[in-house]
Amino acid sequence: MSNRRSIHRQRANLLLAMGGILAATIATMSIAIAAETASSRNAIVVEGNRRVDAETIRSYFHASPGGRYDEVSRDAALKSLIATGLFENVSIDRNGERLVVRVTEAPVLGRIAFEGNKKVKDSDLSAAIDSKPRGTLQRAKVQSDSNRIIEIYRRAGRGEVNVRPEIIDRGNGSVDLVYTIAEGAKTPVRRIEYTGNRAFGSRQLNAVIKTSAHSMLSFLTGGDAYDPDRIAQDRDLIRAYYRSKGYADAGVTSARTEYDPAQKGFTVTFAIDEGPLYRFGNVNVISNTPDVDPGQLLRLALIRNGALFNGNALDKTSELLAIELSKLGYPFAHAVPRITRDRAAQRIDVSYVIEQGARTYIERIEIHGNSRTRDYVIRREFDFGEGDPYNKTLIDRAERRLKNLNYFKTVKIASRPGSSPDRVVLDVETIDQPTGDINFSGGYSTQDGWLGEVKVGERNLYGSGYDVKASATFGQYAQGINLSASEPYFLGMRVAAGVELFGRVSQPTSYQSYGSETYGGALVFGTPLTEQIGVQWRYSLYNQNITLSPNGNGLVASLPIQQAAAAGPAWVSQAGTTTTFSTLDNNKSPTSGIRSQLSQDLAGLGGDVRFLRTTQDVRYYHQLNGDLVAMVRGQGGYITGWGGQQAPLMNTFFGGPTMVRGFAPYGFGPRDLTSGSTRDNVGGNMYFATTAELQSGIPGVPDEYGLKASAFVDAGSVFSYRGPTSFSGQSLQVADKSIVRSSVGVGLTWASPFGALTVDYAVPLTKAAYDVTQSLRFSAGGF
Repeated sequence: MSNRRSIHRQRANLLLAMGGILAATIATMSIAIAAETASSRNAIVVEGNRRVDAETIRSYFHASPGGRYDEVSRDAALKSLIATGLFENVSIDRNGERLVVRVTEAPVLGRIAFEGNKKVKDSDLSAAIDSKPRGTLQRAKVQSDSNRIIEIYRRAGRGEVNVRPEIIDRGNGSVDLVYTIAEGAKTPVRRIEYTGNRAFGSRQLNAVIKTSAHSMLSFLTGGDAYDPDRIAQDRDLIRAYYRSKGYADAGVTSARTEYDPAQKGFTVTFAIDEGPLYRFGNVNVISNTPDVDPGQLLRLALIRNGALFNGNALDKTSELLAIELSKLGYPFAHAVPRITRDRAAQRIDVSYVIEQGARTYIERIEIHGNSRTRDYVIRREFDFGEGDPYNKTLIDRAERRLKNLNYFKTVKIASRPGSSPDRVVLDVETIDQPTGDINFSGGYSTQDGWLGEVKVGERNLYGSGYDVKASATFGQYAQGINLSASEPYFLGMRVAAGVELFGRVSQPTSYQSYGSETYGGALVFGTPLTEQIGVQWRYSLYNQNITLSPNGNGLVASLPIQQAAAAGPAWVSQAGTTTTFSTLDNNKSPTSGIRSQLSQDLAGLGGDVRFLRTTQDVRYYHQLNGDLVAMVRGQGGYITGWGGQQAPLMNTFFGGPTMVRGFAPYGFGPRDLTSGSTRDNVGGNMYFATTAELQSGIPGVPDEYGLKASAFVDAGSVFSYRGPTSFSGQSLQVADKSIVRSSVGVGLTWASPFGALTVDYAVPLTKAAYDVTQSLRFSAGGF
């Protein structure tokens, strides 16, 4: 027993001795390491530092395993110190066993200012540069900031800008930085050229893109400013245009921009590879999702066998199918168009394959770059929100909607991984662009005489999406004012709502012996039913009145005019609808497609008058070749009183140059031929008119002038007078023959910044003896 205790005691003593030896060894090593570290730090001498602590500088040095600072470690420390941006100069020298680090600290930036900039705001320049107040002065950064400023001005169309940075010493290691800017003259796009374009001429392509060549009116439009982002958008617009016209393989291989010092402007050249023209072949739907009927989905397709290939219809069909699948309970499913080309037959077969996508959800939608437009204005264009299924088709649709708003210079929606594999974050990047307009215009109209007009508008008021407009017209024979405001998403729904206030006064002219006064307001609601069909509902309440002035030639006003004037002002309370169907390729300058508009108005919901008025206007455009476009138009209308009333004179139809050119305003239709009267046009209850027209650019005239020539044949008639036949015991002699009036002529249209201005010369071919003709006509607005 005692032997065991002795053995345990010996073991304990041995362990204590070993522990003591180990502790002594560790302490000795720690002292040695500390001494070595202190020795290493003492081996680095720092000179020239004022604000930066010496130990901070030494921390960038890391000795080699042998405890020495070899060439590799010294070079790494030098690069690290320079990369901090805290020093203008750093040198490392060896003095025996020591390293001597000499530094020249970079001055601290006090004030950063811009001088000479008038076209770009200080805030925009400050946001673009990297140098910031209370940071350090870095000459390389100053140079790169100068280049950034130059790039901003070049994007604004000023390629001759010069930027000179100036450093002002304020003492105590502080400096001010001043960028002196010589903005130079505006450097516009002088020429736009295309290569490889055989199917479409330069005029048609110029109407597609946003960039325009410099002209004497460029100061009003701003489209001649060179902007690389706009050029990139133009490439996409050209490709989309070709795809909508049957060229499925078309692309813009390059967009080359060259500065021409002689012309002091840029020449932009788009190189186009058109490829062959295709038509659609077989179209079907293949469903890999159970319980989804392909036949039901196929009925939604906008493309048909034998039709010209249309990339827009192809994409919109994918959207319609994705929306329908979501309604059927498949939110992750999408329709992928698989295309099979038959190059020999120039035919494309399309199979929409319905696939159940990955079950991925939208975790967040992050919006940035919108300095003016509010987030909710952007979000309401989405058919999805946080937590909803991720569907690429609907996201592409949202991006297209945002671009169509015309609030933004650029729009891009990208996705990145979320917090888990089944979550994604949508990154929405937008850049606002100016949305206000102010126009001053003047001219001459054969109907209103000399006139001037002022228009002010803002289509994104304070970034809210509200569209407000105001206009005032001052004419020789007419004056008017119009105020309007609209909200595209009324009460959060995809319904546009608007309010309008208007007033118009006209005086007697050589075409009519009486004047008129109209003032009132309207409420308007509209919504798209499909991609091609839209409907508008409206309610109008206005007061209308016919006024008579003494006639200098001794004639008396026609009896219907006298009766309408004697009745005095009348309130018109009417509700109406307009349904529009459009497949036009371009609303501003169409070359193909159909536009049909049916309008109906019912008056008598209160007020003083009761009538039902219906009008229809259909236009069809077809491109014959190059710049030559054919247009066929048909229009007609009917009005009738109800409740025992006749249709008011001011609301009936009057034949003139808007129906058949070559005739004066109020030039044809039922007319009072009573002896001693002013022989006024007294209006008809029915009308029809047709037009066949060829439109083309003018050879030899630069495209940027926006001139278009036309040749046309018009025919139409106004008839069915149902007004009074006697007044105050006097009988009325009305000529009301349904003679077809026709004419042939030519026209010239200028797409000015103020709207389309047109001059027509037409020769009547058939007319009634009492009609009033007028071969030359000036007008504002499209025909």
